[in-house]
Amino acid sequence: MKLSTILSFLLLVFLSHRVYADSPLTSTHFSKAYLDVPIVKAAKASDGKITEEMMDFILDQNNKIDEKLALINALGWRYKGKNNYDLFVAYAIRTKYKSESKLKKKASGELLICMAYLKALDNYFTVTEAILLANKAKEKSKSYSIWLIAGMIEAQQAMDSNWCKVFQITNDVRQNKSLIMDMREAASEEIFEYMDLYEESCND
Repeated sequence: MKLSTILSFLLLVFLSHRVYADSPLTSTHFSKAYLDVPIVKAAKASDGKITEEMMDFILDQNNKIDEKLALINALGWRYKGKNNYDLFVAYAIRTKYKSESKLKKKASGELLICMAYLKALDNYFTVTEAILLANKAKEKSKSYSIWLIAGMIEAQQAMDSNWCKVFQITNDVRQNKSLIMDMREAASEEIFEYMDLYEESCND
């Protein structure tokens, strides 16, 4: 086999790896800033499987939104996909909301962003539905955590067409002074340590 052919093959493998494993949803491990929260630590050790205890934590309005999102972040993602969103929706319907339409209609901004994030991590290749849920969450809240996670989901879609936009979407959230800061500083810094890598794309 010619050297040029080998190099071309290796380049293709490298680029494919970056597409699958290097993106806003797969490379921002901000849950590490919340491992002192028992439910987040449990999610980290759960092999990515959501439990009823975790779903109860997400549904409980008394729990903090940043901790709920850290829990979901700790559940992580898989290249072949997961079904945590479907499990959560089925559980929410069974225990509280009676139907998916009522769930989406009555859900708070906090619950909507949790659903959006679960949906996005289940299949990070297709996030259109997750973006719709995230946008509804933003309409109901001025939470920095909600807007930043919504931005990451939208940035995931922008990966396909505009890497400068990937940076701009979440940077706009960081610069938005009207938002209520409700995320740990270490978690926000962890997210932007990755997201800021795309800023150089705006100089092309």
